[in-house]
Amino acid sequence: MAQTWAVLAAFLLWLINLVKGPAYDMVSVEAGHEVVLSCPYVSKASLLMVIWKMKCSTCCLLAYRSDHNETRKLNCSERMTWKYSPDSDFDLRIYPVTLGDEGNYTCEIVSTAGNFLFFSFLTVIVPPTVTLTFDKSTGAVCQASAGKPAADISWFPPNIASTSEVHHPNGTVTRVSWVNTTLSTVTCLVTHPATNQSLFLDLPYTSPKLAFFLLGGFACVAVVSGVTLCLFFICRALRLHKLAHRSAAPVATKNVRSPPSWVKKEAVKPPVLSEHIYQNYSSRTVYMNY
Repeated sequence: MAQTWAVLAAFLLWLINLVKGPAYDMVSVEAGHEVVLSCPYVSKASLLMVIWKMKCSTCCLLAYRSDHNETRKLNCSERMTWKYSPDSDFDLRIYPVTLGDEGNYTCEIVSTAGNFLFFSFLTVIVPPTVTLTFDKSTGAVCQASAGKPAADISWFPPNIASTSEVHHPNGTVTRVSWVNTTLSTVTCLVTHPATNQSLFLDLPYTSPKLAFFLLGGFACVAVVSGVTLCLFFICRALRLHKLAHRSAAPVATKNVRSPPSWVKKEAVKPPVLSEHIYQNYSSRTVYMNY
């Protein structure tokens, strides 16, 4: 009975290999986490050997031989091992995952029914380091450093932004986005398969464009005020100058007609002092006149 099940399993694997070709599995994992690469299990009755290897001349090779119940590891770190015991589970476990683990992996099963290959492609995701700062020359600067893949950066409220990228030898990408805005607060939105972050920043002062605009406005106000004051003082000085010349001019008088020639002018006699009166006083003269 066991032999029948082994033949059926081998036949099933052969059909899969014939119809669809080698099985191919796409696996993504964040750096520092655990990943398990699967390989179909075949009954021990037909199994001869299982070999895990990475597509690299000097990379890891992990093998199990069923007839001797023996495992072998070549160029493999302690992070790469069987998930459980290879006599019951052929899956490969990697923990913790590093960026160097990314690539193609092959699980080869050698059985009495033939050899079968199962491929896995491991993609390692690296979350970026996100910062939001302010620069006087460029404005608000949002940077997503050393991410894989490159992070997407957007702004709220929406604004026209400039973006640049730096590609590192290890496959990570640093993306920088900056905006020159007149708002007092901006929000940087970073979207990445491993993380989504929102950073807020209060700008210390407005953008250079607004500063230049305000400075120009103040300059215009100052010029207009200065011109107005100059005109005021000039007008004031001219008015005072006219008033001074007007007071120095001869004053017009009425033409008073002189009296006729037949009118005799009486000499104005000086007033008689009282002491003269009392000096010429005589009582007899008074009675005589009476």
